[in-house]
Formats: sequence, structure tokens, C-alpha cells
Amino acid sequence: MSFQYVPVASKLHDRRSLSALLVEHEKALAAIGGQRSDGDVADAPGVPFYFVQTGGTENEVIRRHRSRLQQGKAGPLLLIAHPAHNSLPAALEILAQSRQENAPGRIYLLRGADDAATLAAIAQTARCVAANARLAQDRLGRIGESSDWLVASSHQPEIVFKRFGMKVIPLSVTELRAHMAQDPAPANGPEFAAWEQAAGADGVTREAFARAAGVYRGLQALVRQYALTAVTVRCFDLVTGDGTTGCLALSRLADEGIAAGCEGDIPSAVMLRWVGHLTGKPAWMANPSDLDARTGEILLAHCTVPLALVGAHRLKTHFESGLGVGIDGTFAPGPVTLLRLGGVQLDRWWGAEGHLFEDRHAPDLCRTQVRVRIPPALAAELLEAPLGNHVVLAPGHVLALFREAFEWVGAGRITSEMDQAFRQQREQL
Repeated sequence: MSFQYVPVASKLHDRRSLSALLVEHEKALAAIGGQRSDGDVADAPGVPFYFVQTGGTENEVIRRHRSRLQQGKAGPLLLIAHPAHNSLPAALEILAQSRQENAPGRIYLLRGADDAATLAAIAQTARCVAANARLAQDRLGRIGESSDWLVASSHQPEIVFKRFGMKVIPLSVTELRAHMAQDPAPANGPEFAAWEQAAGADGVTREAFARAAGVYRGLQALVRQYALTAVTVRCFDLVTGDGTTGCLALSRLADEGIAAGCEGDIPSAVMLRWVGHLTGKPAWMANPSDLDARTGEILLAHCTVPLALVGAHRLKTHFESGLGVGIDGTFAPGPVTLLRLGGVQLDRWWGAEGHLFEDRHAPDLCRTQVRVRIPPALAAELLEAPLGNHVVLAPGHVLALFREAFEWVGAGRITSEMDQAFRQQREQL
């Protein structure tokens, strides 16, 4: 993960001695992906860090940050300070002014080139703000309305845009079907790797697989037509109206980097895309089918899964209907994180780190099934204050990463209070 940092120093300080003092700091920043930007910060890509090299830089940093905000380049005010040349006092004053304008920010006190904890914190923030910036550029295709039973997970496009900057593109299942009709049952193609590499096909014929591959090609056409980076599909309409399923299609799209959710669940689709930006890997959307709050054990199940997340897979029919193609993937044991986004304004979340300890293949549940153990108190919270009927499973322990990303959502967007402060500042000049 690369990021930009902008060195800012007072003209009163001797440049040569200052450079000699800070050369090791800059080497350490380069080692974690830092790229020095000496140009106009307004043109810097992403959200830059300001390396406050000396005192006397307060007005200059505030001016540059305000300039970015007024140009619509949102982001928190991120300050790297060090224990010399009045760097820390300057950073404290800068952040205090920013907070008076209701603008968020943070100081990273880099105490030396060997300050591993602060360097790790800088790298994590860089990853989080970059992920949020990418999320704000995403286009989520909602193909059909959210399923009728998703009474808490069918947020309107304006809520998603206001909260994350992500655009939701409403499309119809009818339009998907029109694309499916162009190649309803392809005889071969790259999609058939899932057929050829499957450990078995229980009740699934090649004809049924071909029709599921036709759904994938229809969705792929919509992705290209509307420049989508994520989709969520009212997939049960395909079961009842077309006798096939979207499980294969969503699995393949996820492996290709298109976040792909089921049932028109908006919060889960946003979370799938967000986790992908944060970790560089796909995530899995599933139903909590059973839960023991005393032990913290949760059984998760769903009929689709990105094949990149599993070591092997079998093809089965869709659980509820017995039609089409469902995927029974086999997860390896290991650390995982469970996440859920929700609330009226998508301003709440639930998360827990745990351990995936068992892979199951019972016939009475959706096809991919795992058991995960999380802290009992968090399992109880899932029962007492649920945010919806799906959770997202991400490989590894990434709760701290997501927590910080959530903290920075919307950071740096100009509020009415900030705009008023900017106008007052201009009037005083």
C-alpha cells in the first residue's frame, strides 16, 4: 500500500541540517510505502499525510488542507510529527484548529526510524483512507428490488451515496434476462472450470450448469454496460421464474474482483466491497443458521462462495428449491472476522474476530457451511441487537482495520460549520 506524504517546514530553519536530521525518518516512511510529494498538495493523489518537520508551519498546513476540502477532495487531516524542531507543538496547534472546525484528524508521533508501532499505525491509516476513497468511487448494481424478507436491509440509493459516496444503480431482473437470452446455456467457456475442477456434482447436470453459466454471462454484460464494481441480485426471481440460480455467477464475479451479494441485500454488498478494498481479498456473505451464545459458536451457511476462499468445492442444487447450481465449498480452519453493517443510515456495525474450526456438509442447510467460534459476549450481542440476517466473513483478523476505516467514513467532507469557518477566515484576510 503506497501513500503520499507532504513535508512542511518553516523557512527559518536551516534546510541542510533539517534534512540530515530527518533522512532516517523518510527512509522509514518509504519502507512502508510512503512517497514524498513536494508539489502542490491539492494535486496529491489520495489522502496525503503532512509531515510537520518544524514549528511555524501551522497556517501553511491548515491552508493546504482547506484547499483540498474546498476542491471536494475529502479526507481527514493526518499529521506526522517528531520530537524535535517544535514539530509536535505545531501539530497539536494544527489539529486543535481543525477540531474547532469539526474536521477530524490524527497526529502520528514518529519518535524515530525504529518506531515500529507508529509506522504500523501510519500504514494502517493509509490503507483505510485509500479503501474509503475507492469505496466512494464504486458503482453497485442493484438488480431487482431487495428480496421481500429483507425488511431491514433494503436501503435506498441516496442513503448509500450520502454515507459512503458509492452510487447504487437500480436495474431490473427483466434487463438481466434480456442479456441472459443472448447466450442462455453456453456449451463451454472459462466458467466451466468450476465444473471440471469440482470434487463432485450431486444432482447437478451439465445442462443445469450451462444455464447457471448463462446467468453469469448476463450479469457480466450488465457489469460491462454500467461499469459496475459490485452487484446484489434479487436472485430468487431466477429460481421461481427461470428455474436456475445465480449462485455460480456470484461466485465467479467475486473471484474476478466484482463484489457480488445475494437477495438485493444492500448493506452486505457494501460490506463485501469494502472488505475487498481493505484486504485485497474477496469475502463471503452468509446466514447465521445457528448460534450458541454460551460458547460463542456460530454456524454460517450459504449456497454461494468465492472459489478463491475455499480449497475444494462440490456442485449441488440450490438448497431451498432443489434447482440450478449451488456451491458447497470447503474452508480451511483458521482466523476469520465476521462483520455486519446496518442501521437506518448505515451508521452502525457489528464485528467479531474468531476462529473457523469446522467445515460441514449437512443436507439440511445452504450448501457451504462452517462453524466459527467468537467471544460469547459478541455472539450474544448478535442475538440481542441484530443488524440484519446476513453477516460477512473475511479471512484473517481484520477488525482493527475495519474499525478505523469506519471511523474515517465521510471524514473531511465540508459541513455547514466548516464552510462558515472558511468564509470567516476569508473575510479576515
